[in-house]
Amino acid sequence: MHCVIVGASHAAAQLVASLRQLDWTGPITLIGEEALLPYQRPPLSKAFLSGELAEDKLLIRPASAYEKLDVTLRLACKVISIDRGHKKLELSDGELLNYDKLVLCTGARPRLLPLSGAHLPEVHYLRSAEDSKCIQKQFKKNMRVVVIGGGYIGLETAASLNKLGADVTVLEAGDRILQRVTASEVSDFYCNKHQSEGVKVLNKVQLESIKGEHKVEAVLCADGRELSADMVIIGIGVIPNTELAEAAGLSIDNGIVVDEQGRSSDMDIFSAGDCCSYPHPKLNRQVRLESVPSANDTARVIASTLCNKPLPSIEHPWFWSDQYDVKLQIAGFNMGYSDYVVRGDPKEENFSVWYFKAKRLIAADCINRPKDFMTAKQLLKSDISPTQEQISNEQLDLKNLLSLGG
Repeated sequence: MHCVIVGASHAAAQLVASLRQLDWTGPITLIGEEALLPYQRPPLSKAFLSGELAEDKLLIRPASAYEKLDVTLRLACKVISIDRGHKKLELSDGELLNYDKLVLCTGARPRLLPLSGAHLPEVHYLRSAEDSKCIQKQFKKNMRVVVIGGGYIGLETAASLNKLGADVTVLEAGDRILQRVTASEVSDFYCNKHQSEGVKVLNKVQLESIKGEHKVEAVLCADGRELSADMVIIGIGVIPNTELAEAAGLSIDNGIVVDEQGRSSDMDIFSAGDCCSYPHPKLNRQVRLESVPSANDTARVIASTLCNKPLPSIEHPWFWSDQYDVKLQIAGFNMGYSDYVVRGDPKEENFSVWYFKAKRLIAADCINRPKDFMTAKQLLKSDISPTQEQISNEQLDLKNLLSLGG
């Protein structure tokens, strides 16, 4: 049984390891469009961009690990099409590759901004190692950088370039940065933090164009403002790479739709990572999550399915973001929250925000509070929901709630 994995991603790296751990004895082929082995993407906007992390340290595993796992690597190679009837893949070099089981770990790509001037060479998106290296090559100290998009990628990039000596301005179309994913207290905290570090943050900004004939000169706003710029970085979200699956006739709905076993609408094709939409057992609905833990979870599920092993448990989602000396750790998924409680003081850069829906805890944003993060994860896992009054009481040790059952 030949298992072919398309996409050299976090999910793919986890999948090859899990398959061998669960005694998959058949051949495994891993195909990736980039020349690099599967690598970590979170550092691309942080330590790698700032030069603190070398390229070889990005790799999830060294080449020797794939040799030990007996994995055939086909890097710098693209899959052109899937022939489901004959179980064949057409590759960019013209080869036809047979598969018995196919796993699509094709990830996601940046959402493009349809803006005049976005084609200029100093305009960048940040998703791949090559993207990060291109920014590094063009970067010069005191460079004027405009970051379009006040989400995590935009803010992490702004923090990294600011530390390198850039004059950074962040433009956000919404009323506040991180508006879609956090409470206003978290947005305000990060806005104040960036501004205290010298980054300008402008909200409610609509864009007209990027000015420049041969290189970036400025960003023009719809209200007439002109912001001088030497470089523009756009971070306005991502789009799942589903074109290959869609052309093959697989079911698509905000990602490649899979069941609780990771299986698509074709019994021999599976999908994991940022490109798949799956039924999350804790959230009780179909979701597509863009995170390393989710990529690893969905890969482990597929490995268990293919090896006829019991499915692993999937816990509540968790995420993180590093900006300056601030570490944000997120437990759970706050979409649809109705109330929230702040524990601690944002002015001290040490607080957490706990989200509730129908009086039940669903998530927590923990800023420089690792103990709160670990407790929140345990509370969510145990399905124990504290009251808002308990959370807001700083004198109460939240760990006690685990033993008391709330």
